[in-house]
Amino acid sequence: MQKLYRSAEQATETYNATAEQLKKQTAETKKRNDELARARLALSDSRIAAGRLARQQYQGRSGFDGYVRLLLAPDPQTALDQKHVIGRLARERVETLGRLTSGEQQSDRLAKAARQALDKQQVLAGRQKKQRDAVVTKLKAVEKLLASLSAAQIAEVQKLEASGAAAAQSQLLASGALPGPGGSAAPSRAGAEAVRWSLDQVGKPYASGARGPKAFDASGLTSAAWERAGVRIPRTAHDQWEKLRKVPLRSLRPGDVIVYGPDASHVALYAGDGKVIDAPRPGARVAVVPIAGREVLGAVRPDAGVR
Repeated sequence: MQKLYRSAEQATETYNATAEQLKKQTAETKKRNDELARARLALSDSRIAAGRLARQQYQGRSGFDGYVRLLLAPDPQTALDQKHVIGRLARERVETLGRLTSGEQQSDRLAKAARQALDKQQVLAGRQKKQRDAVVTKLKAVEKLLASLSAAQIAEVQKLEASGAAAAQSQLLASGALPGPGGSAAPSRAGAEAVRWSLDQVGKPYASGARGPKAFDASGLTSAAWERAGVRIPRTAHDQWEKLRKVPLRSLRPGDVIVYGPDASHVALYAGDGKVIDAPRPGARVAVVPIAGREVLGAVRPDAGVR
């Protein structure tokens, strides 16, 4: 059962990572489309201006027939004035055509970027669906195994699970790896808020890919708790381990994120006194449990440096 739970959780974390990528890519696609719309509007204005120039030239009002008037000017001052007007009209024409050419090139570049962004979004959406299907398949395997057990067998499994967690907890406490009773450092203001909020979620069900408000998976709970405290952290357990500052278990303070498993596939929020607030697995609910209920990999501090 533990192997099935780990397998389902790994699939969930992979799905969560792709979901985050898809969210960012969707925003990027929108940004590219907005840029393209603005460029096309500017290009339309440039084409209107260029069309106006063409009509003026066709109707003989482009100003270039002024060269003839310049040659026939009655005095030097008139000639200078006409030369100035002709020069200004010529510059306006060059600038208008330059904007048109530049606008067409920019529109082409942005159209290509928008197509590429949409292609990436569609690839990620397809990948997300496959990963979601994989999660569902693995969860069904868990449900099938649970359905095959009698009530007495389920009670025995729960007893074994609790016994194993208690033994691991005793061993971890005896090793001196954790702060002694009452020895945890005081939490930061944000850490205290993350813990307080997480305690309010106790009793809510586990659901893969969820980060509240009605249900949570493991990394969904830790990321939502810290976001509630005003600190944005990565969505997945692996990224929380890789991107947040690591702290020794001996220096734990409430609010720190405990990371589990050699592949960093599970996380929980440290509550102090050797306990964590955890969204443990399918079929379970958010609960306060011993820190050593799983194989501890290490700990990270989302607000490292803040007291």
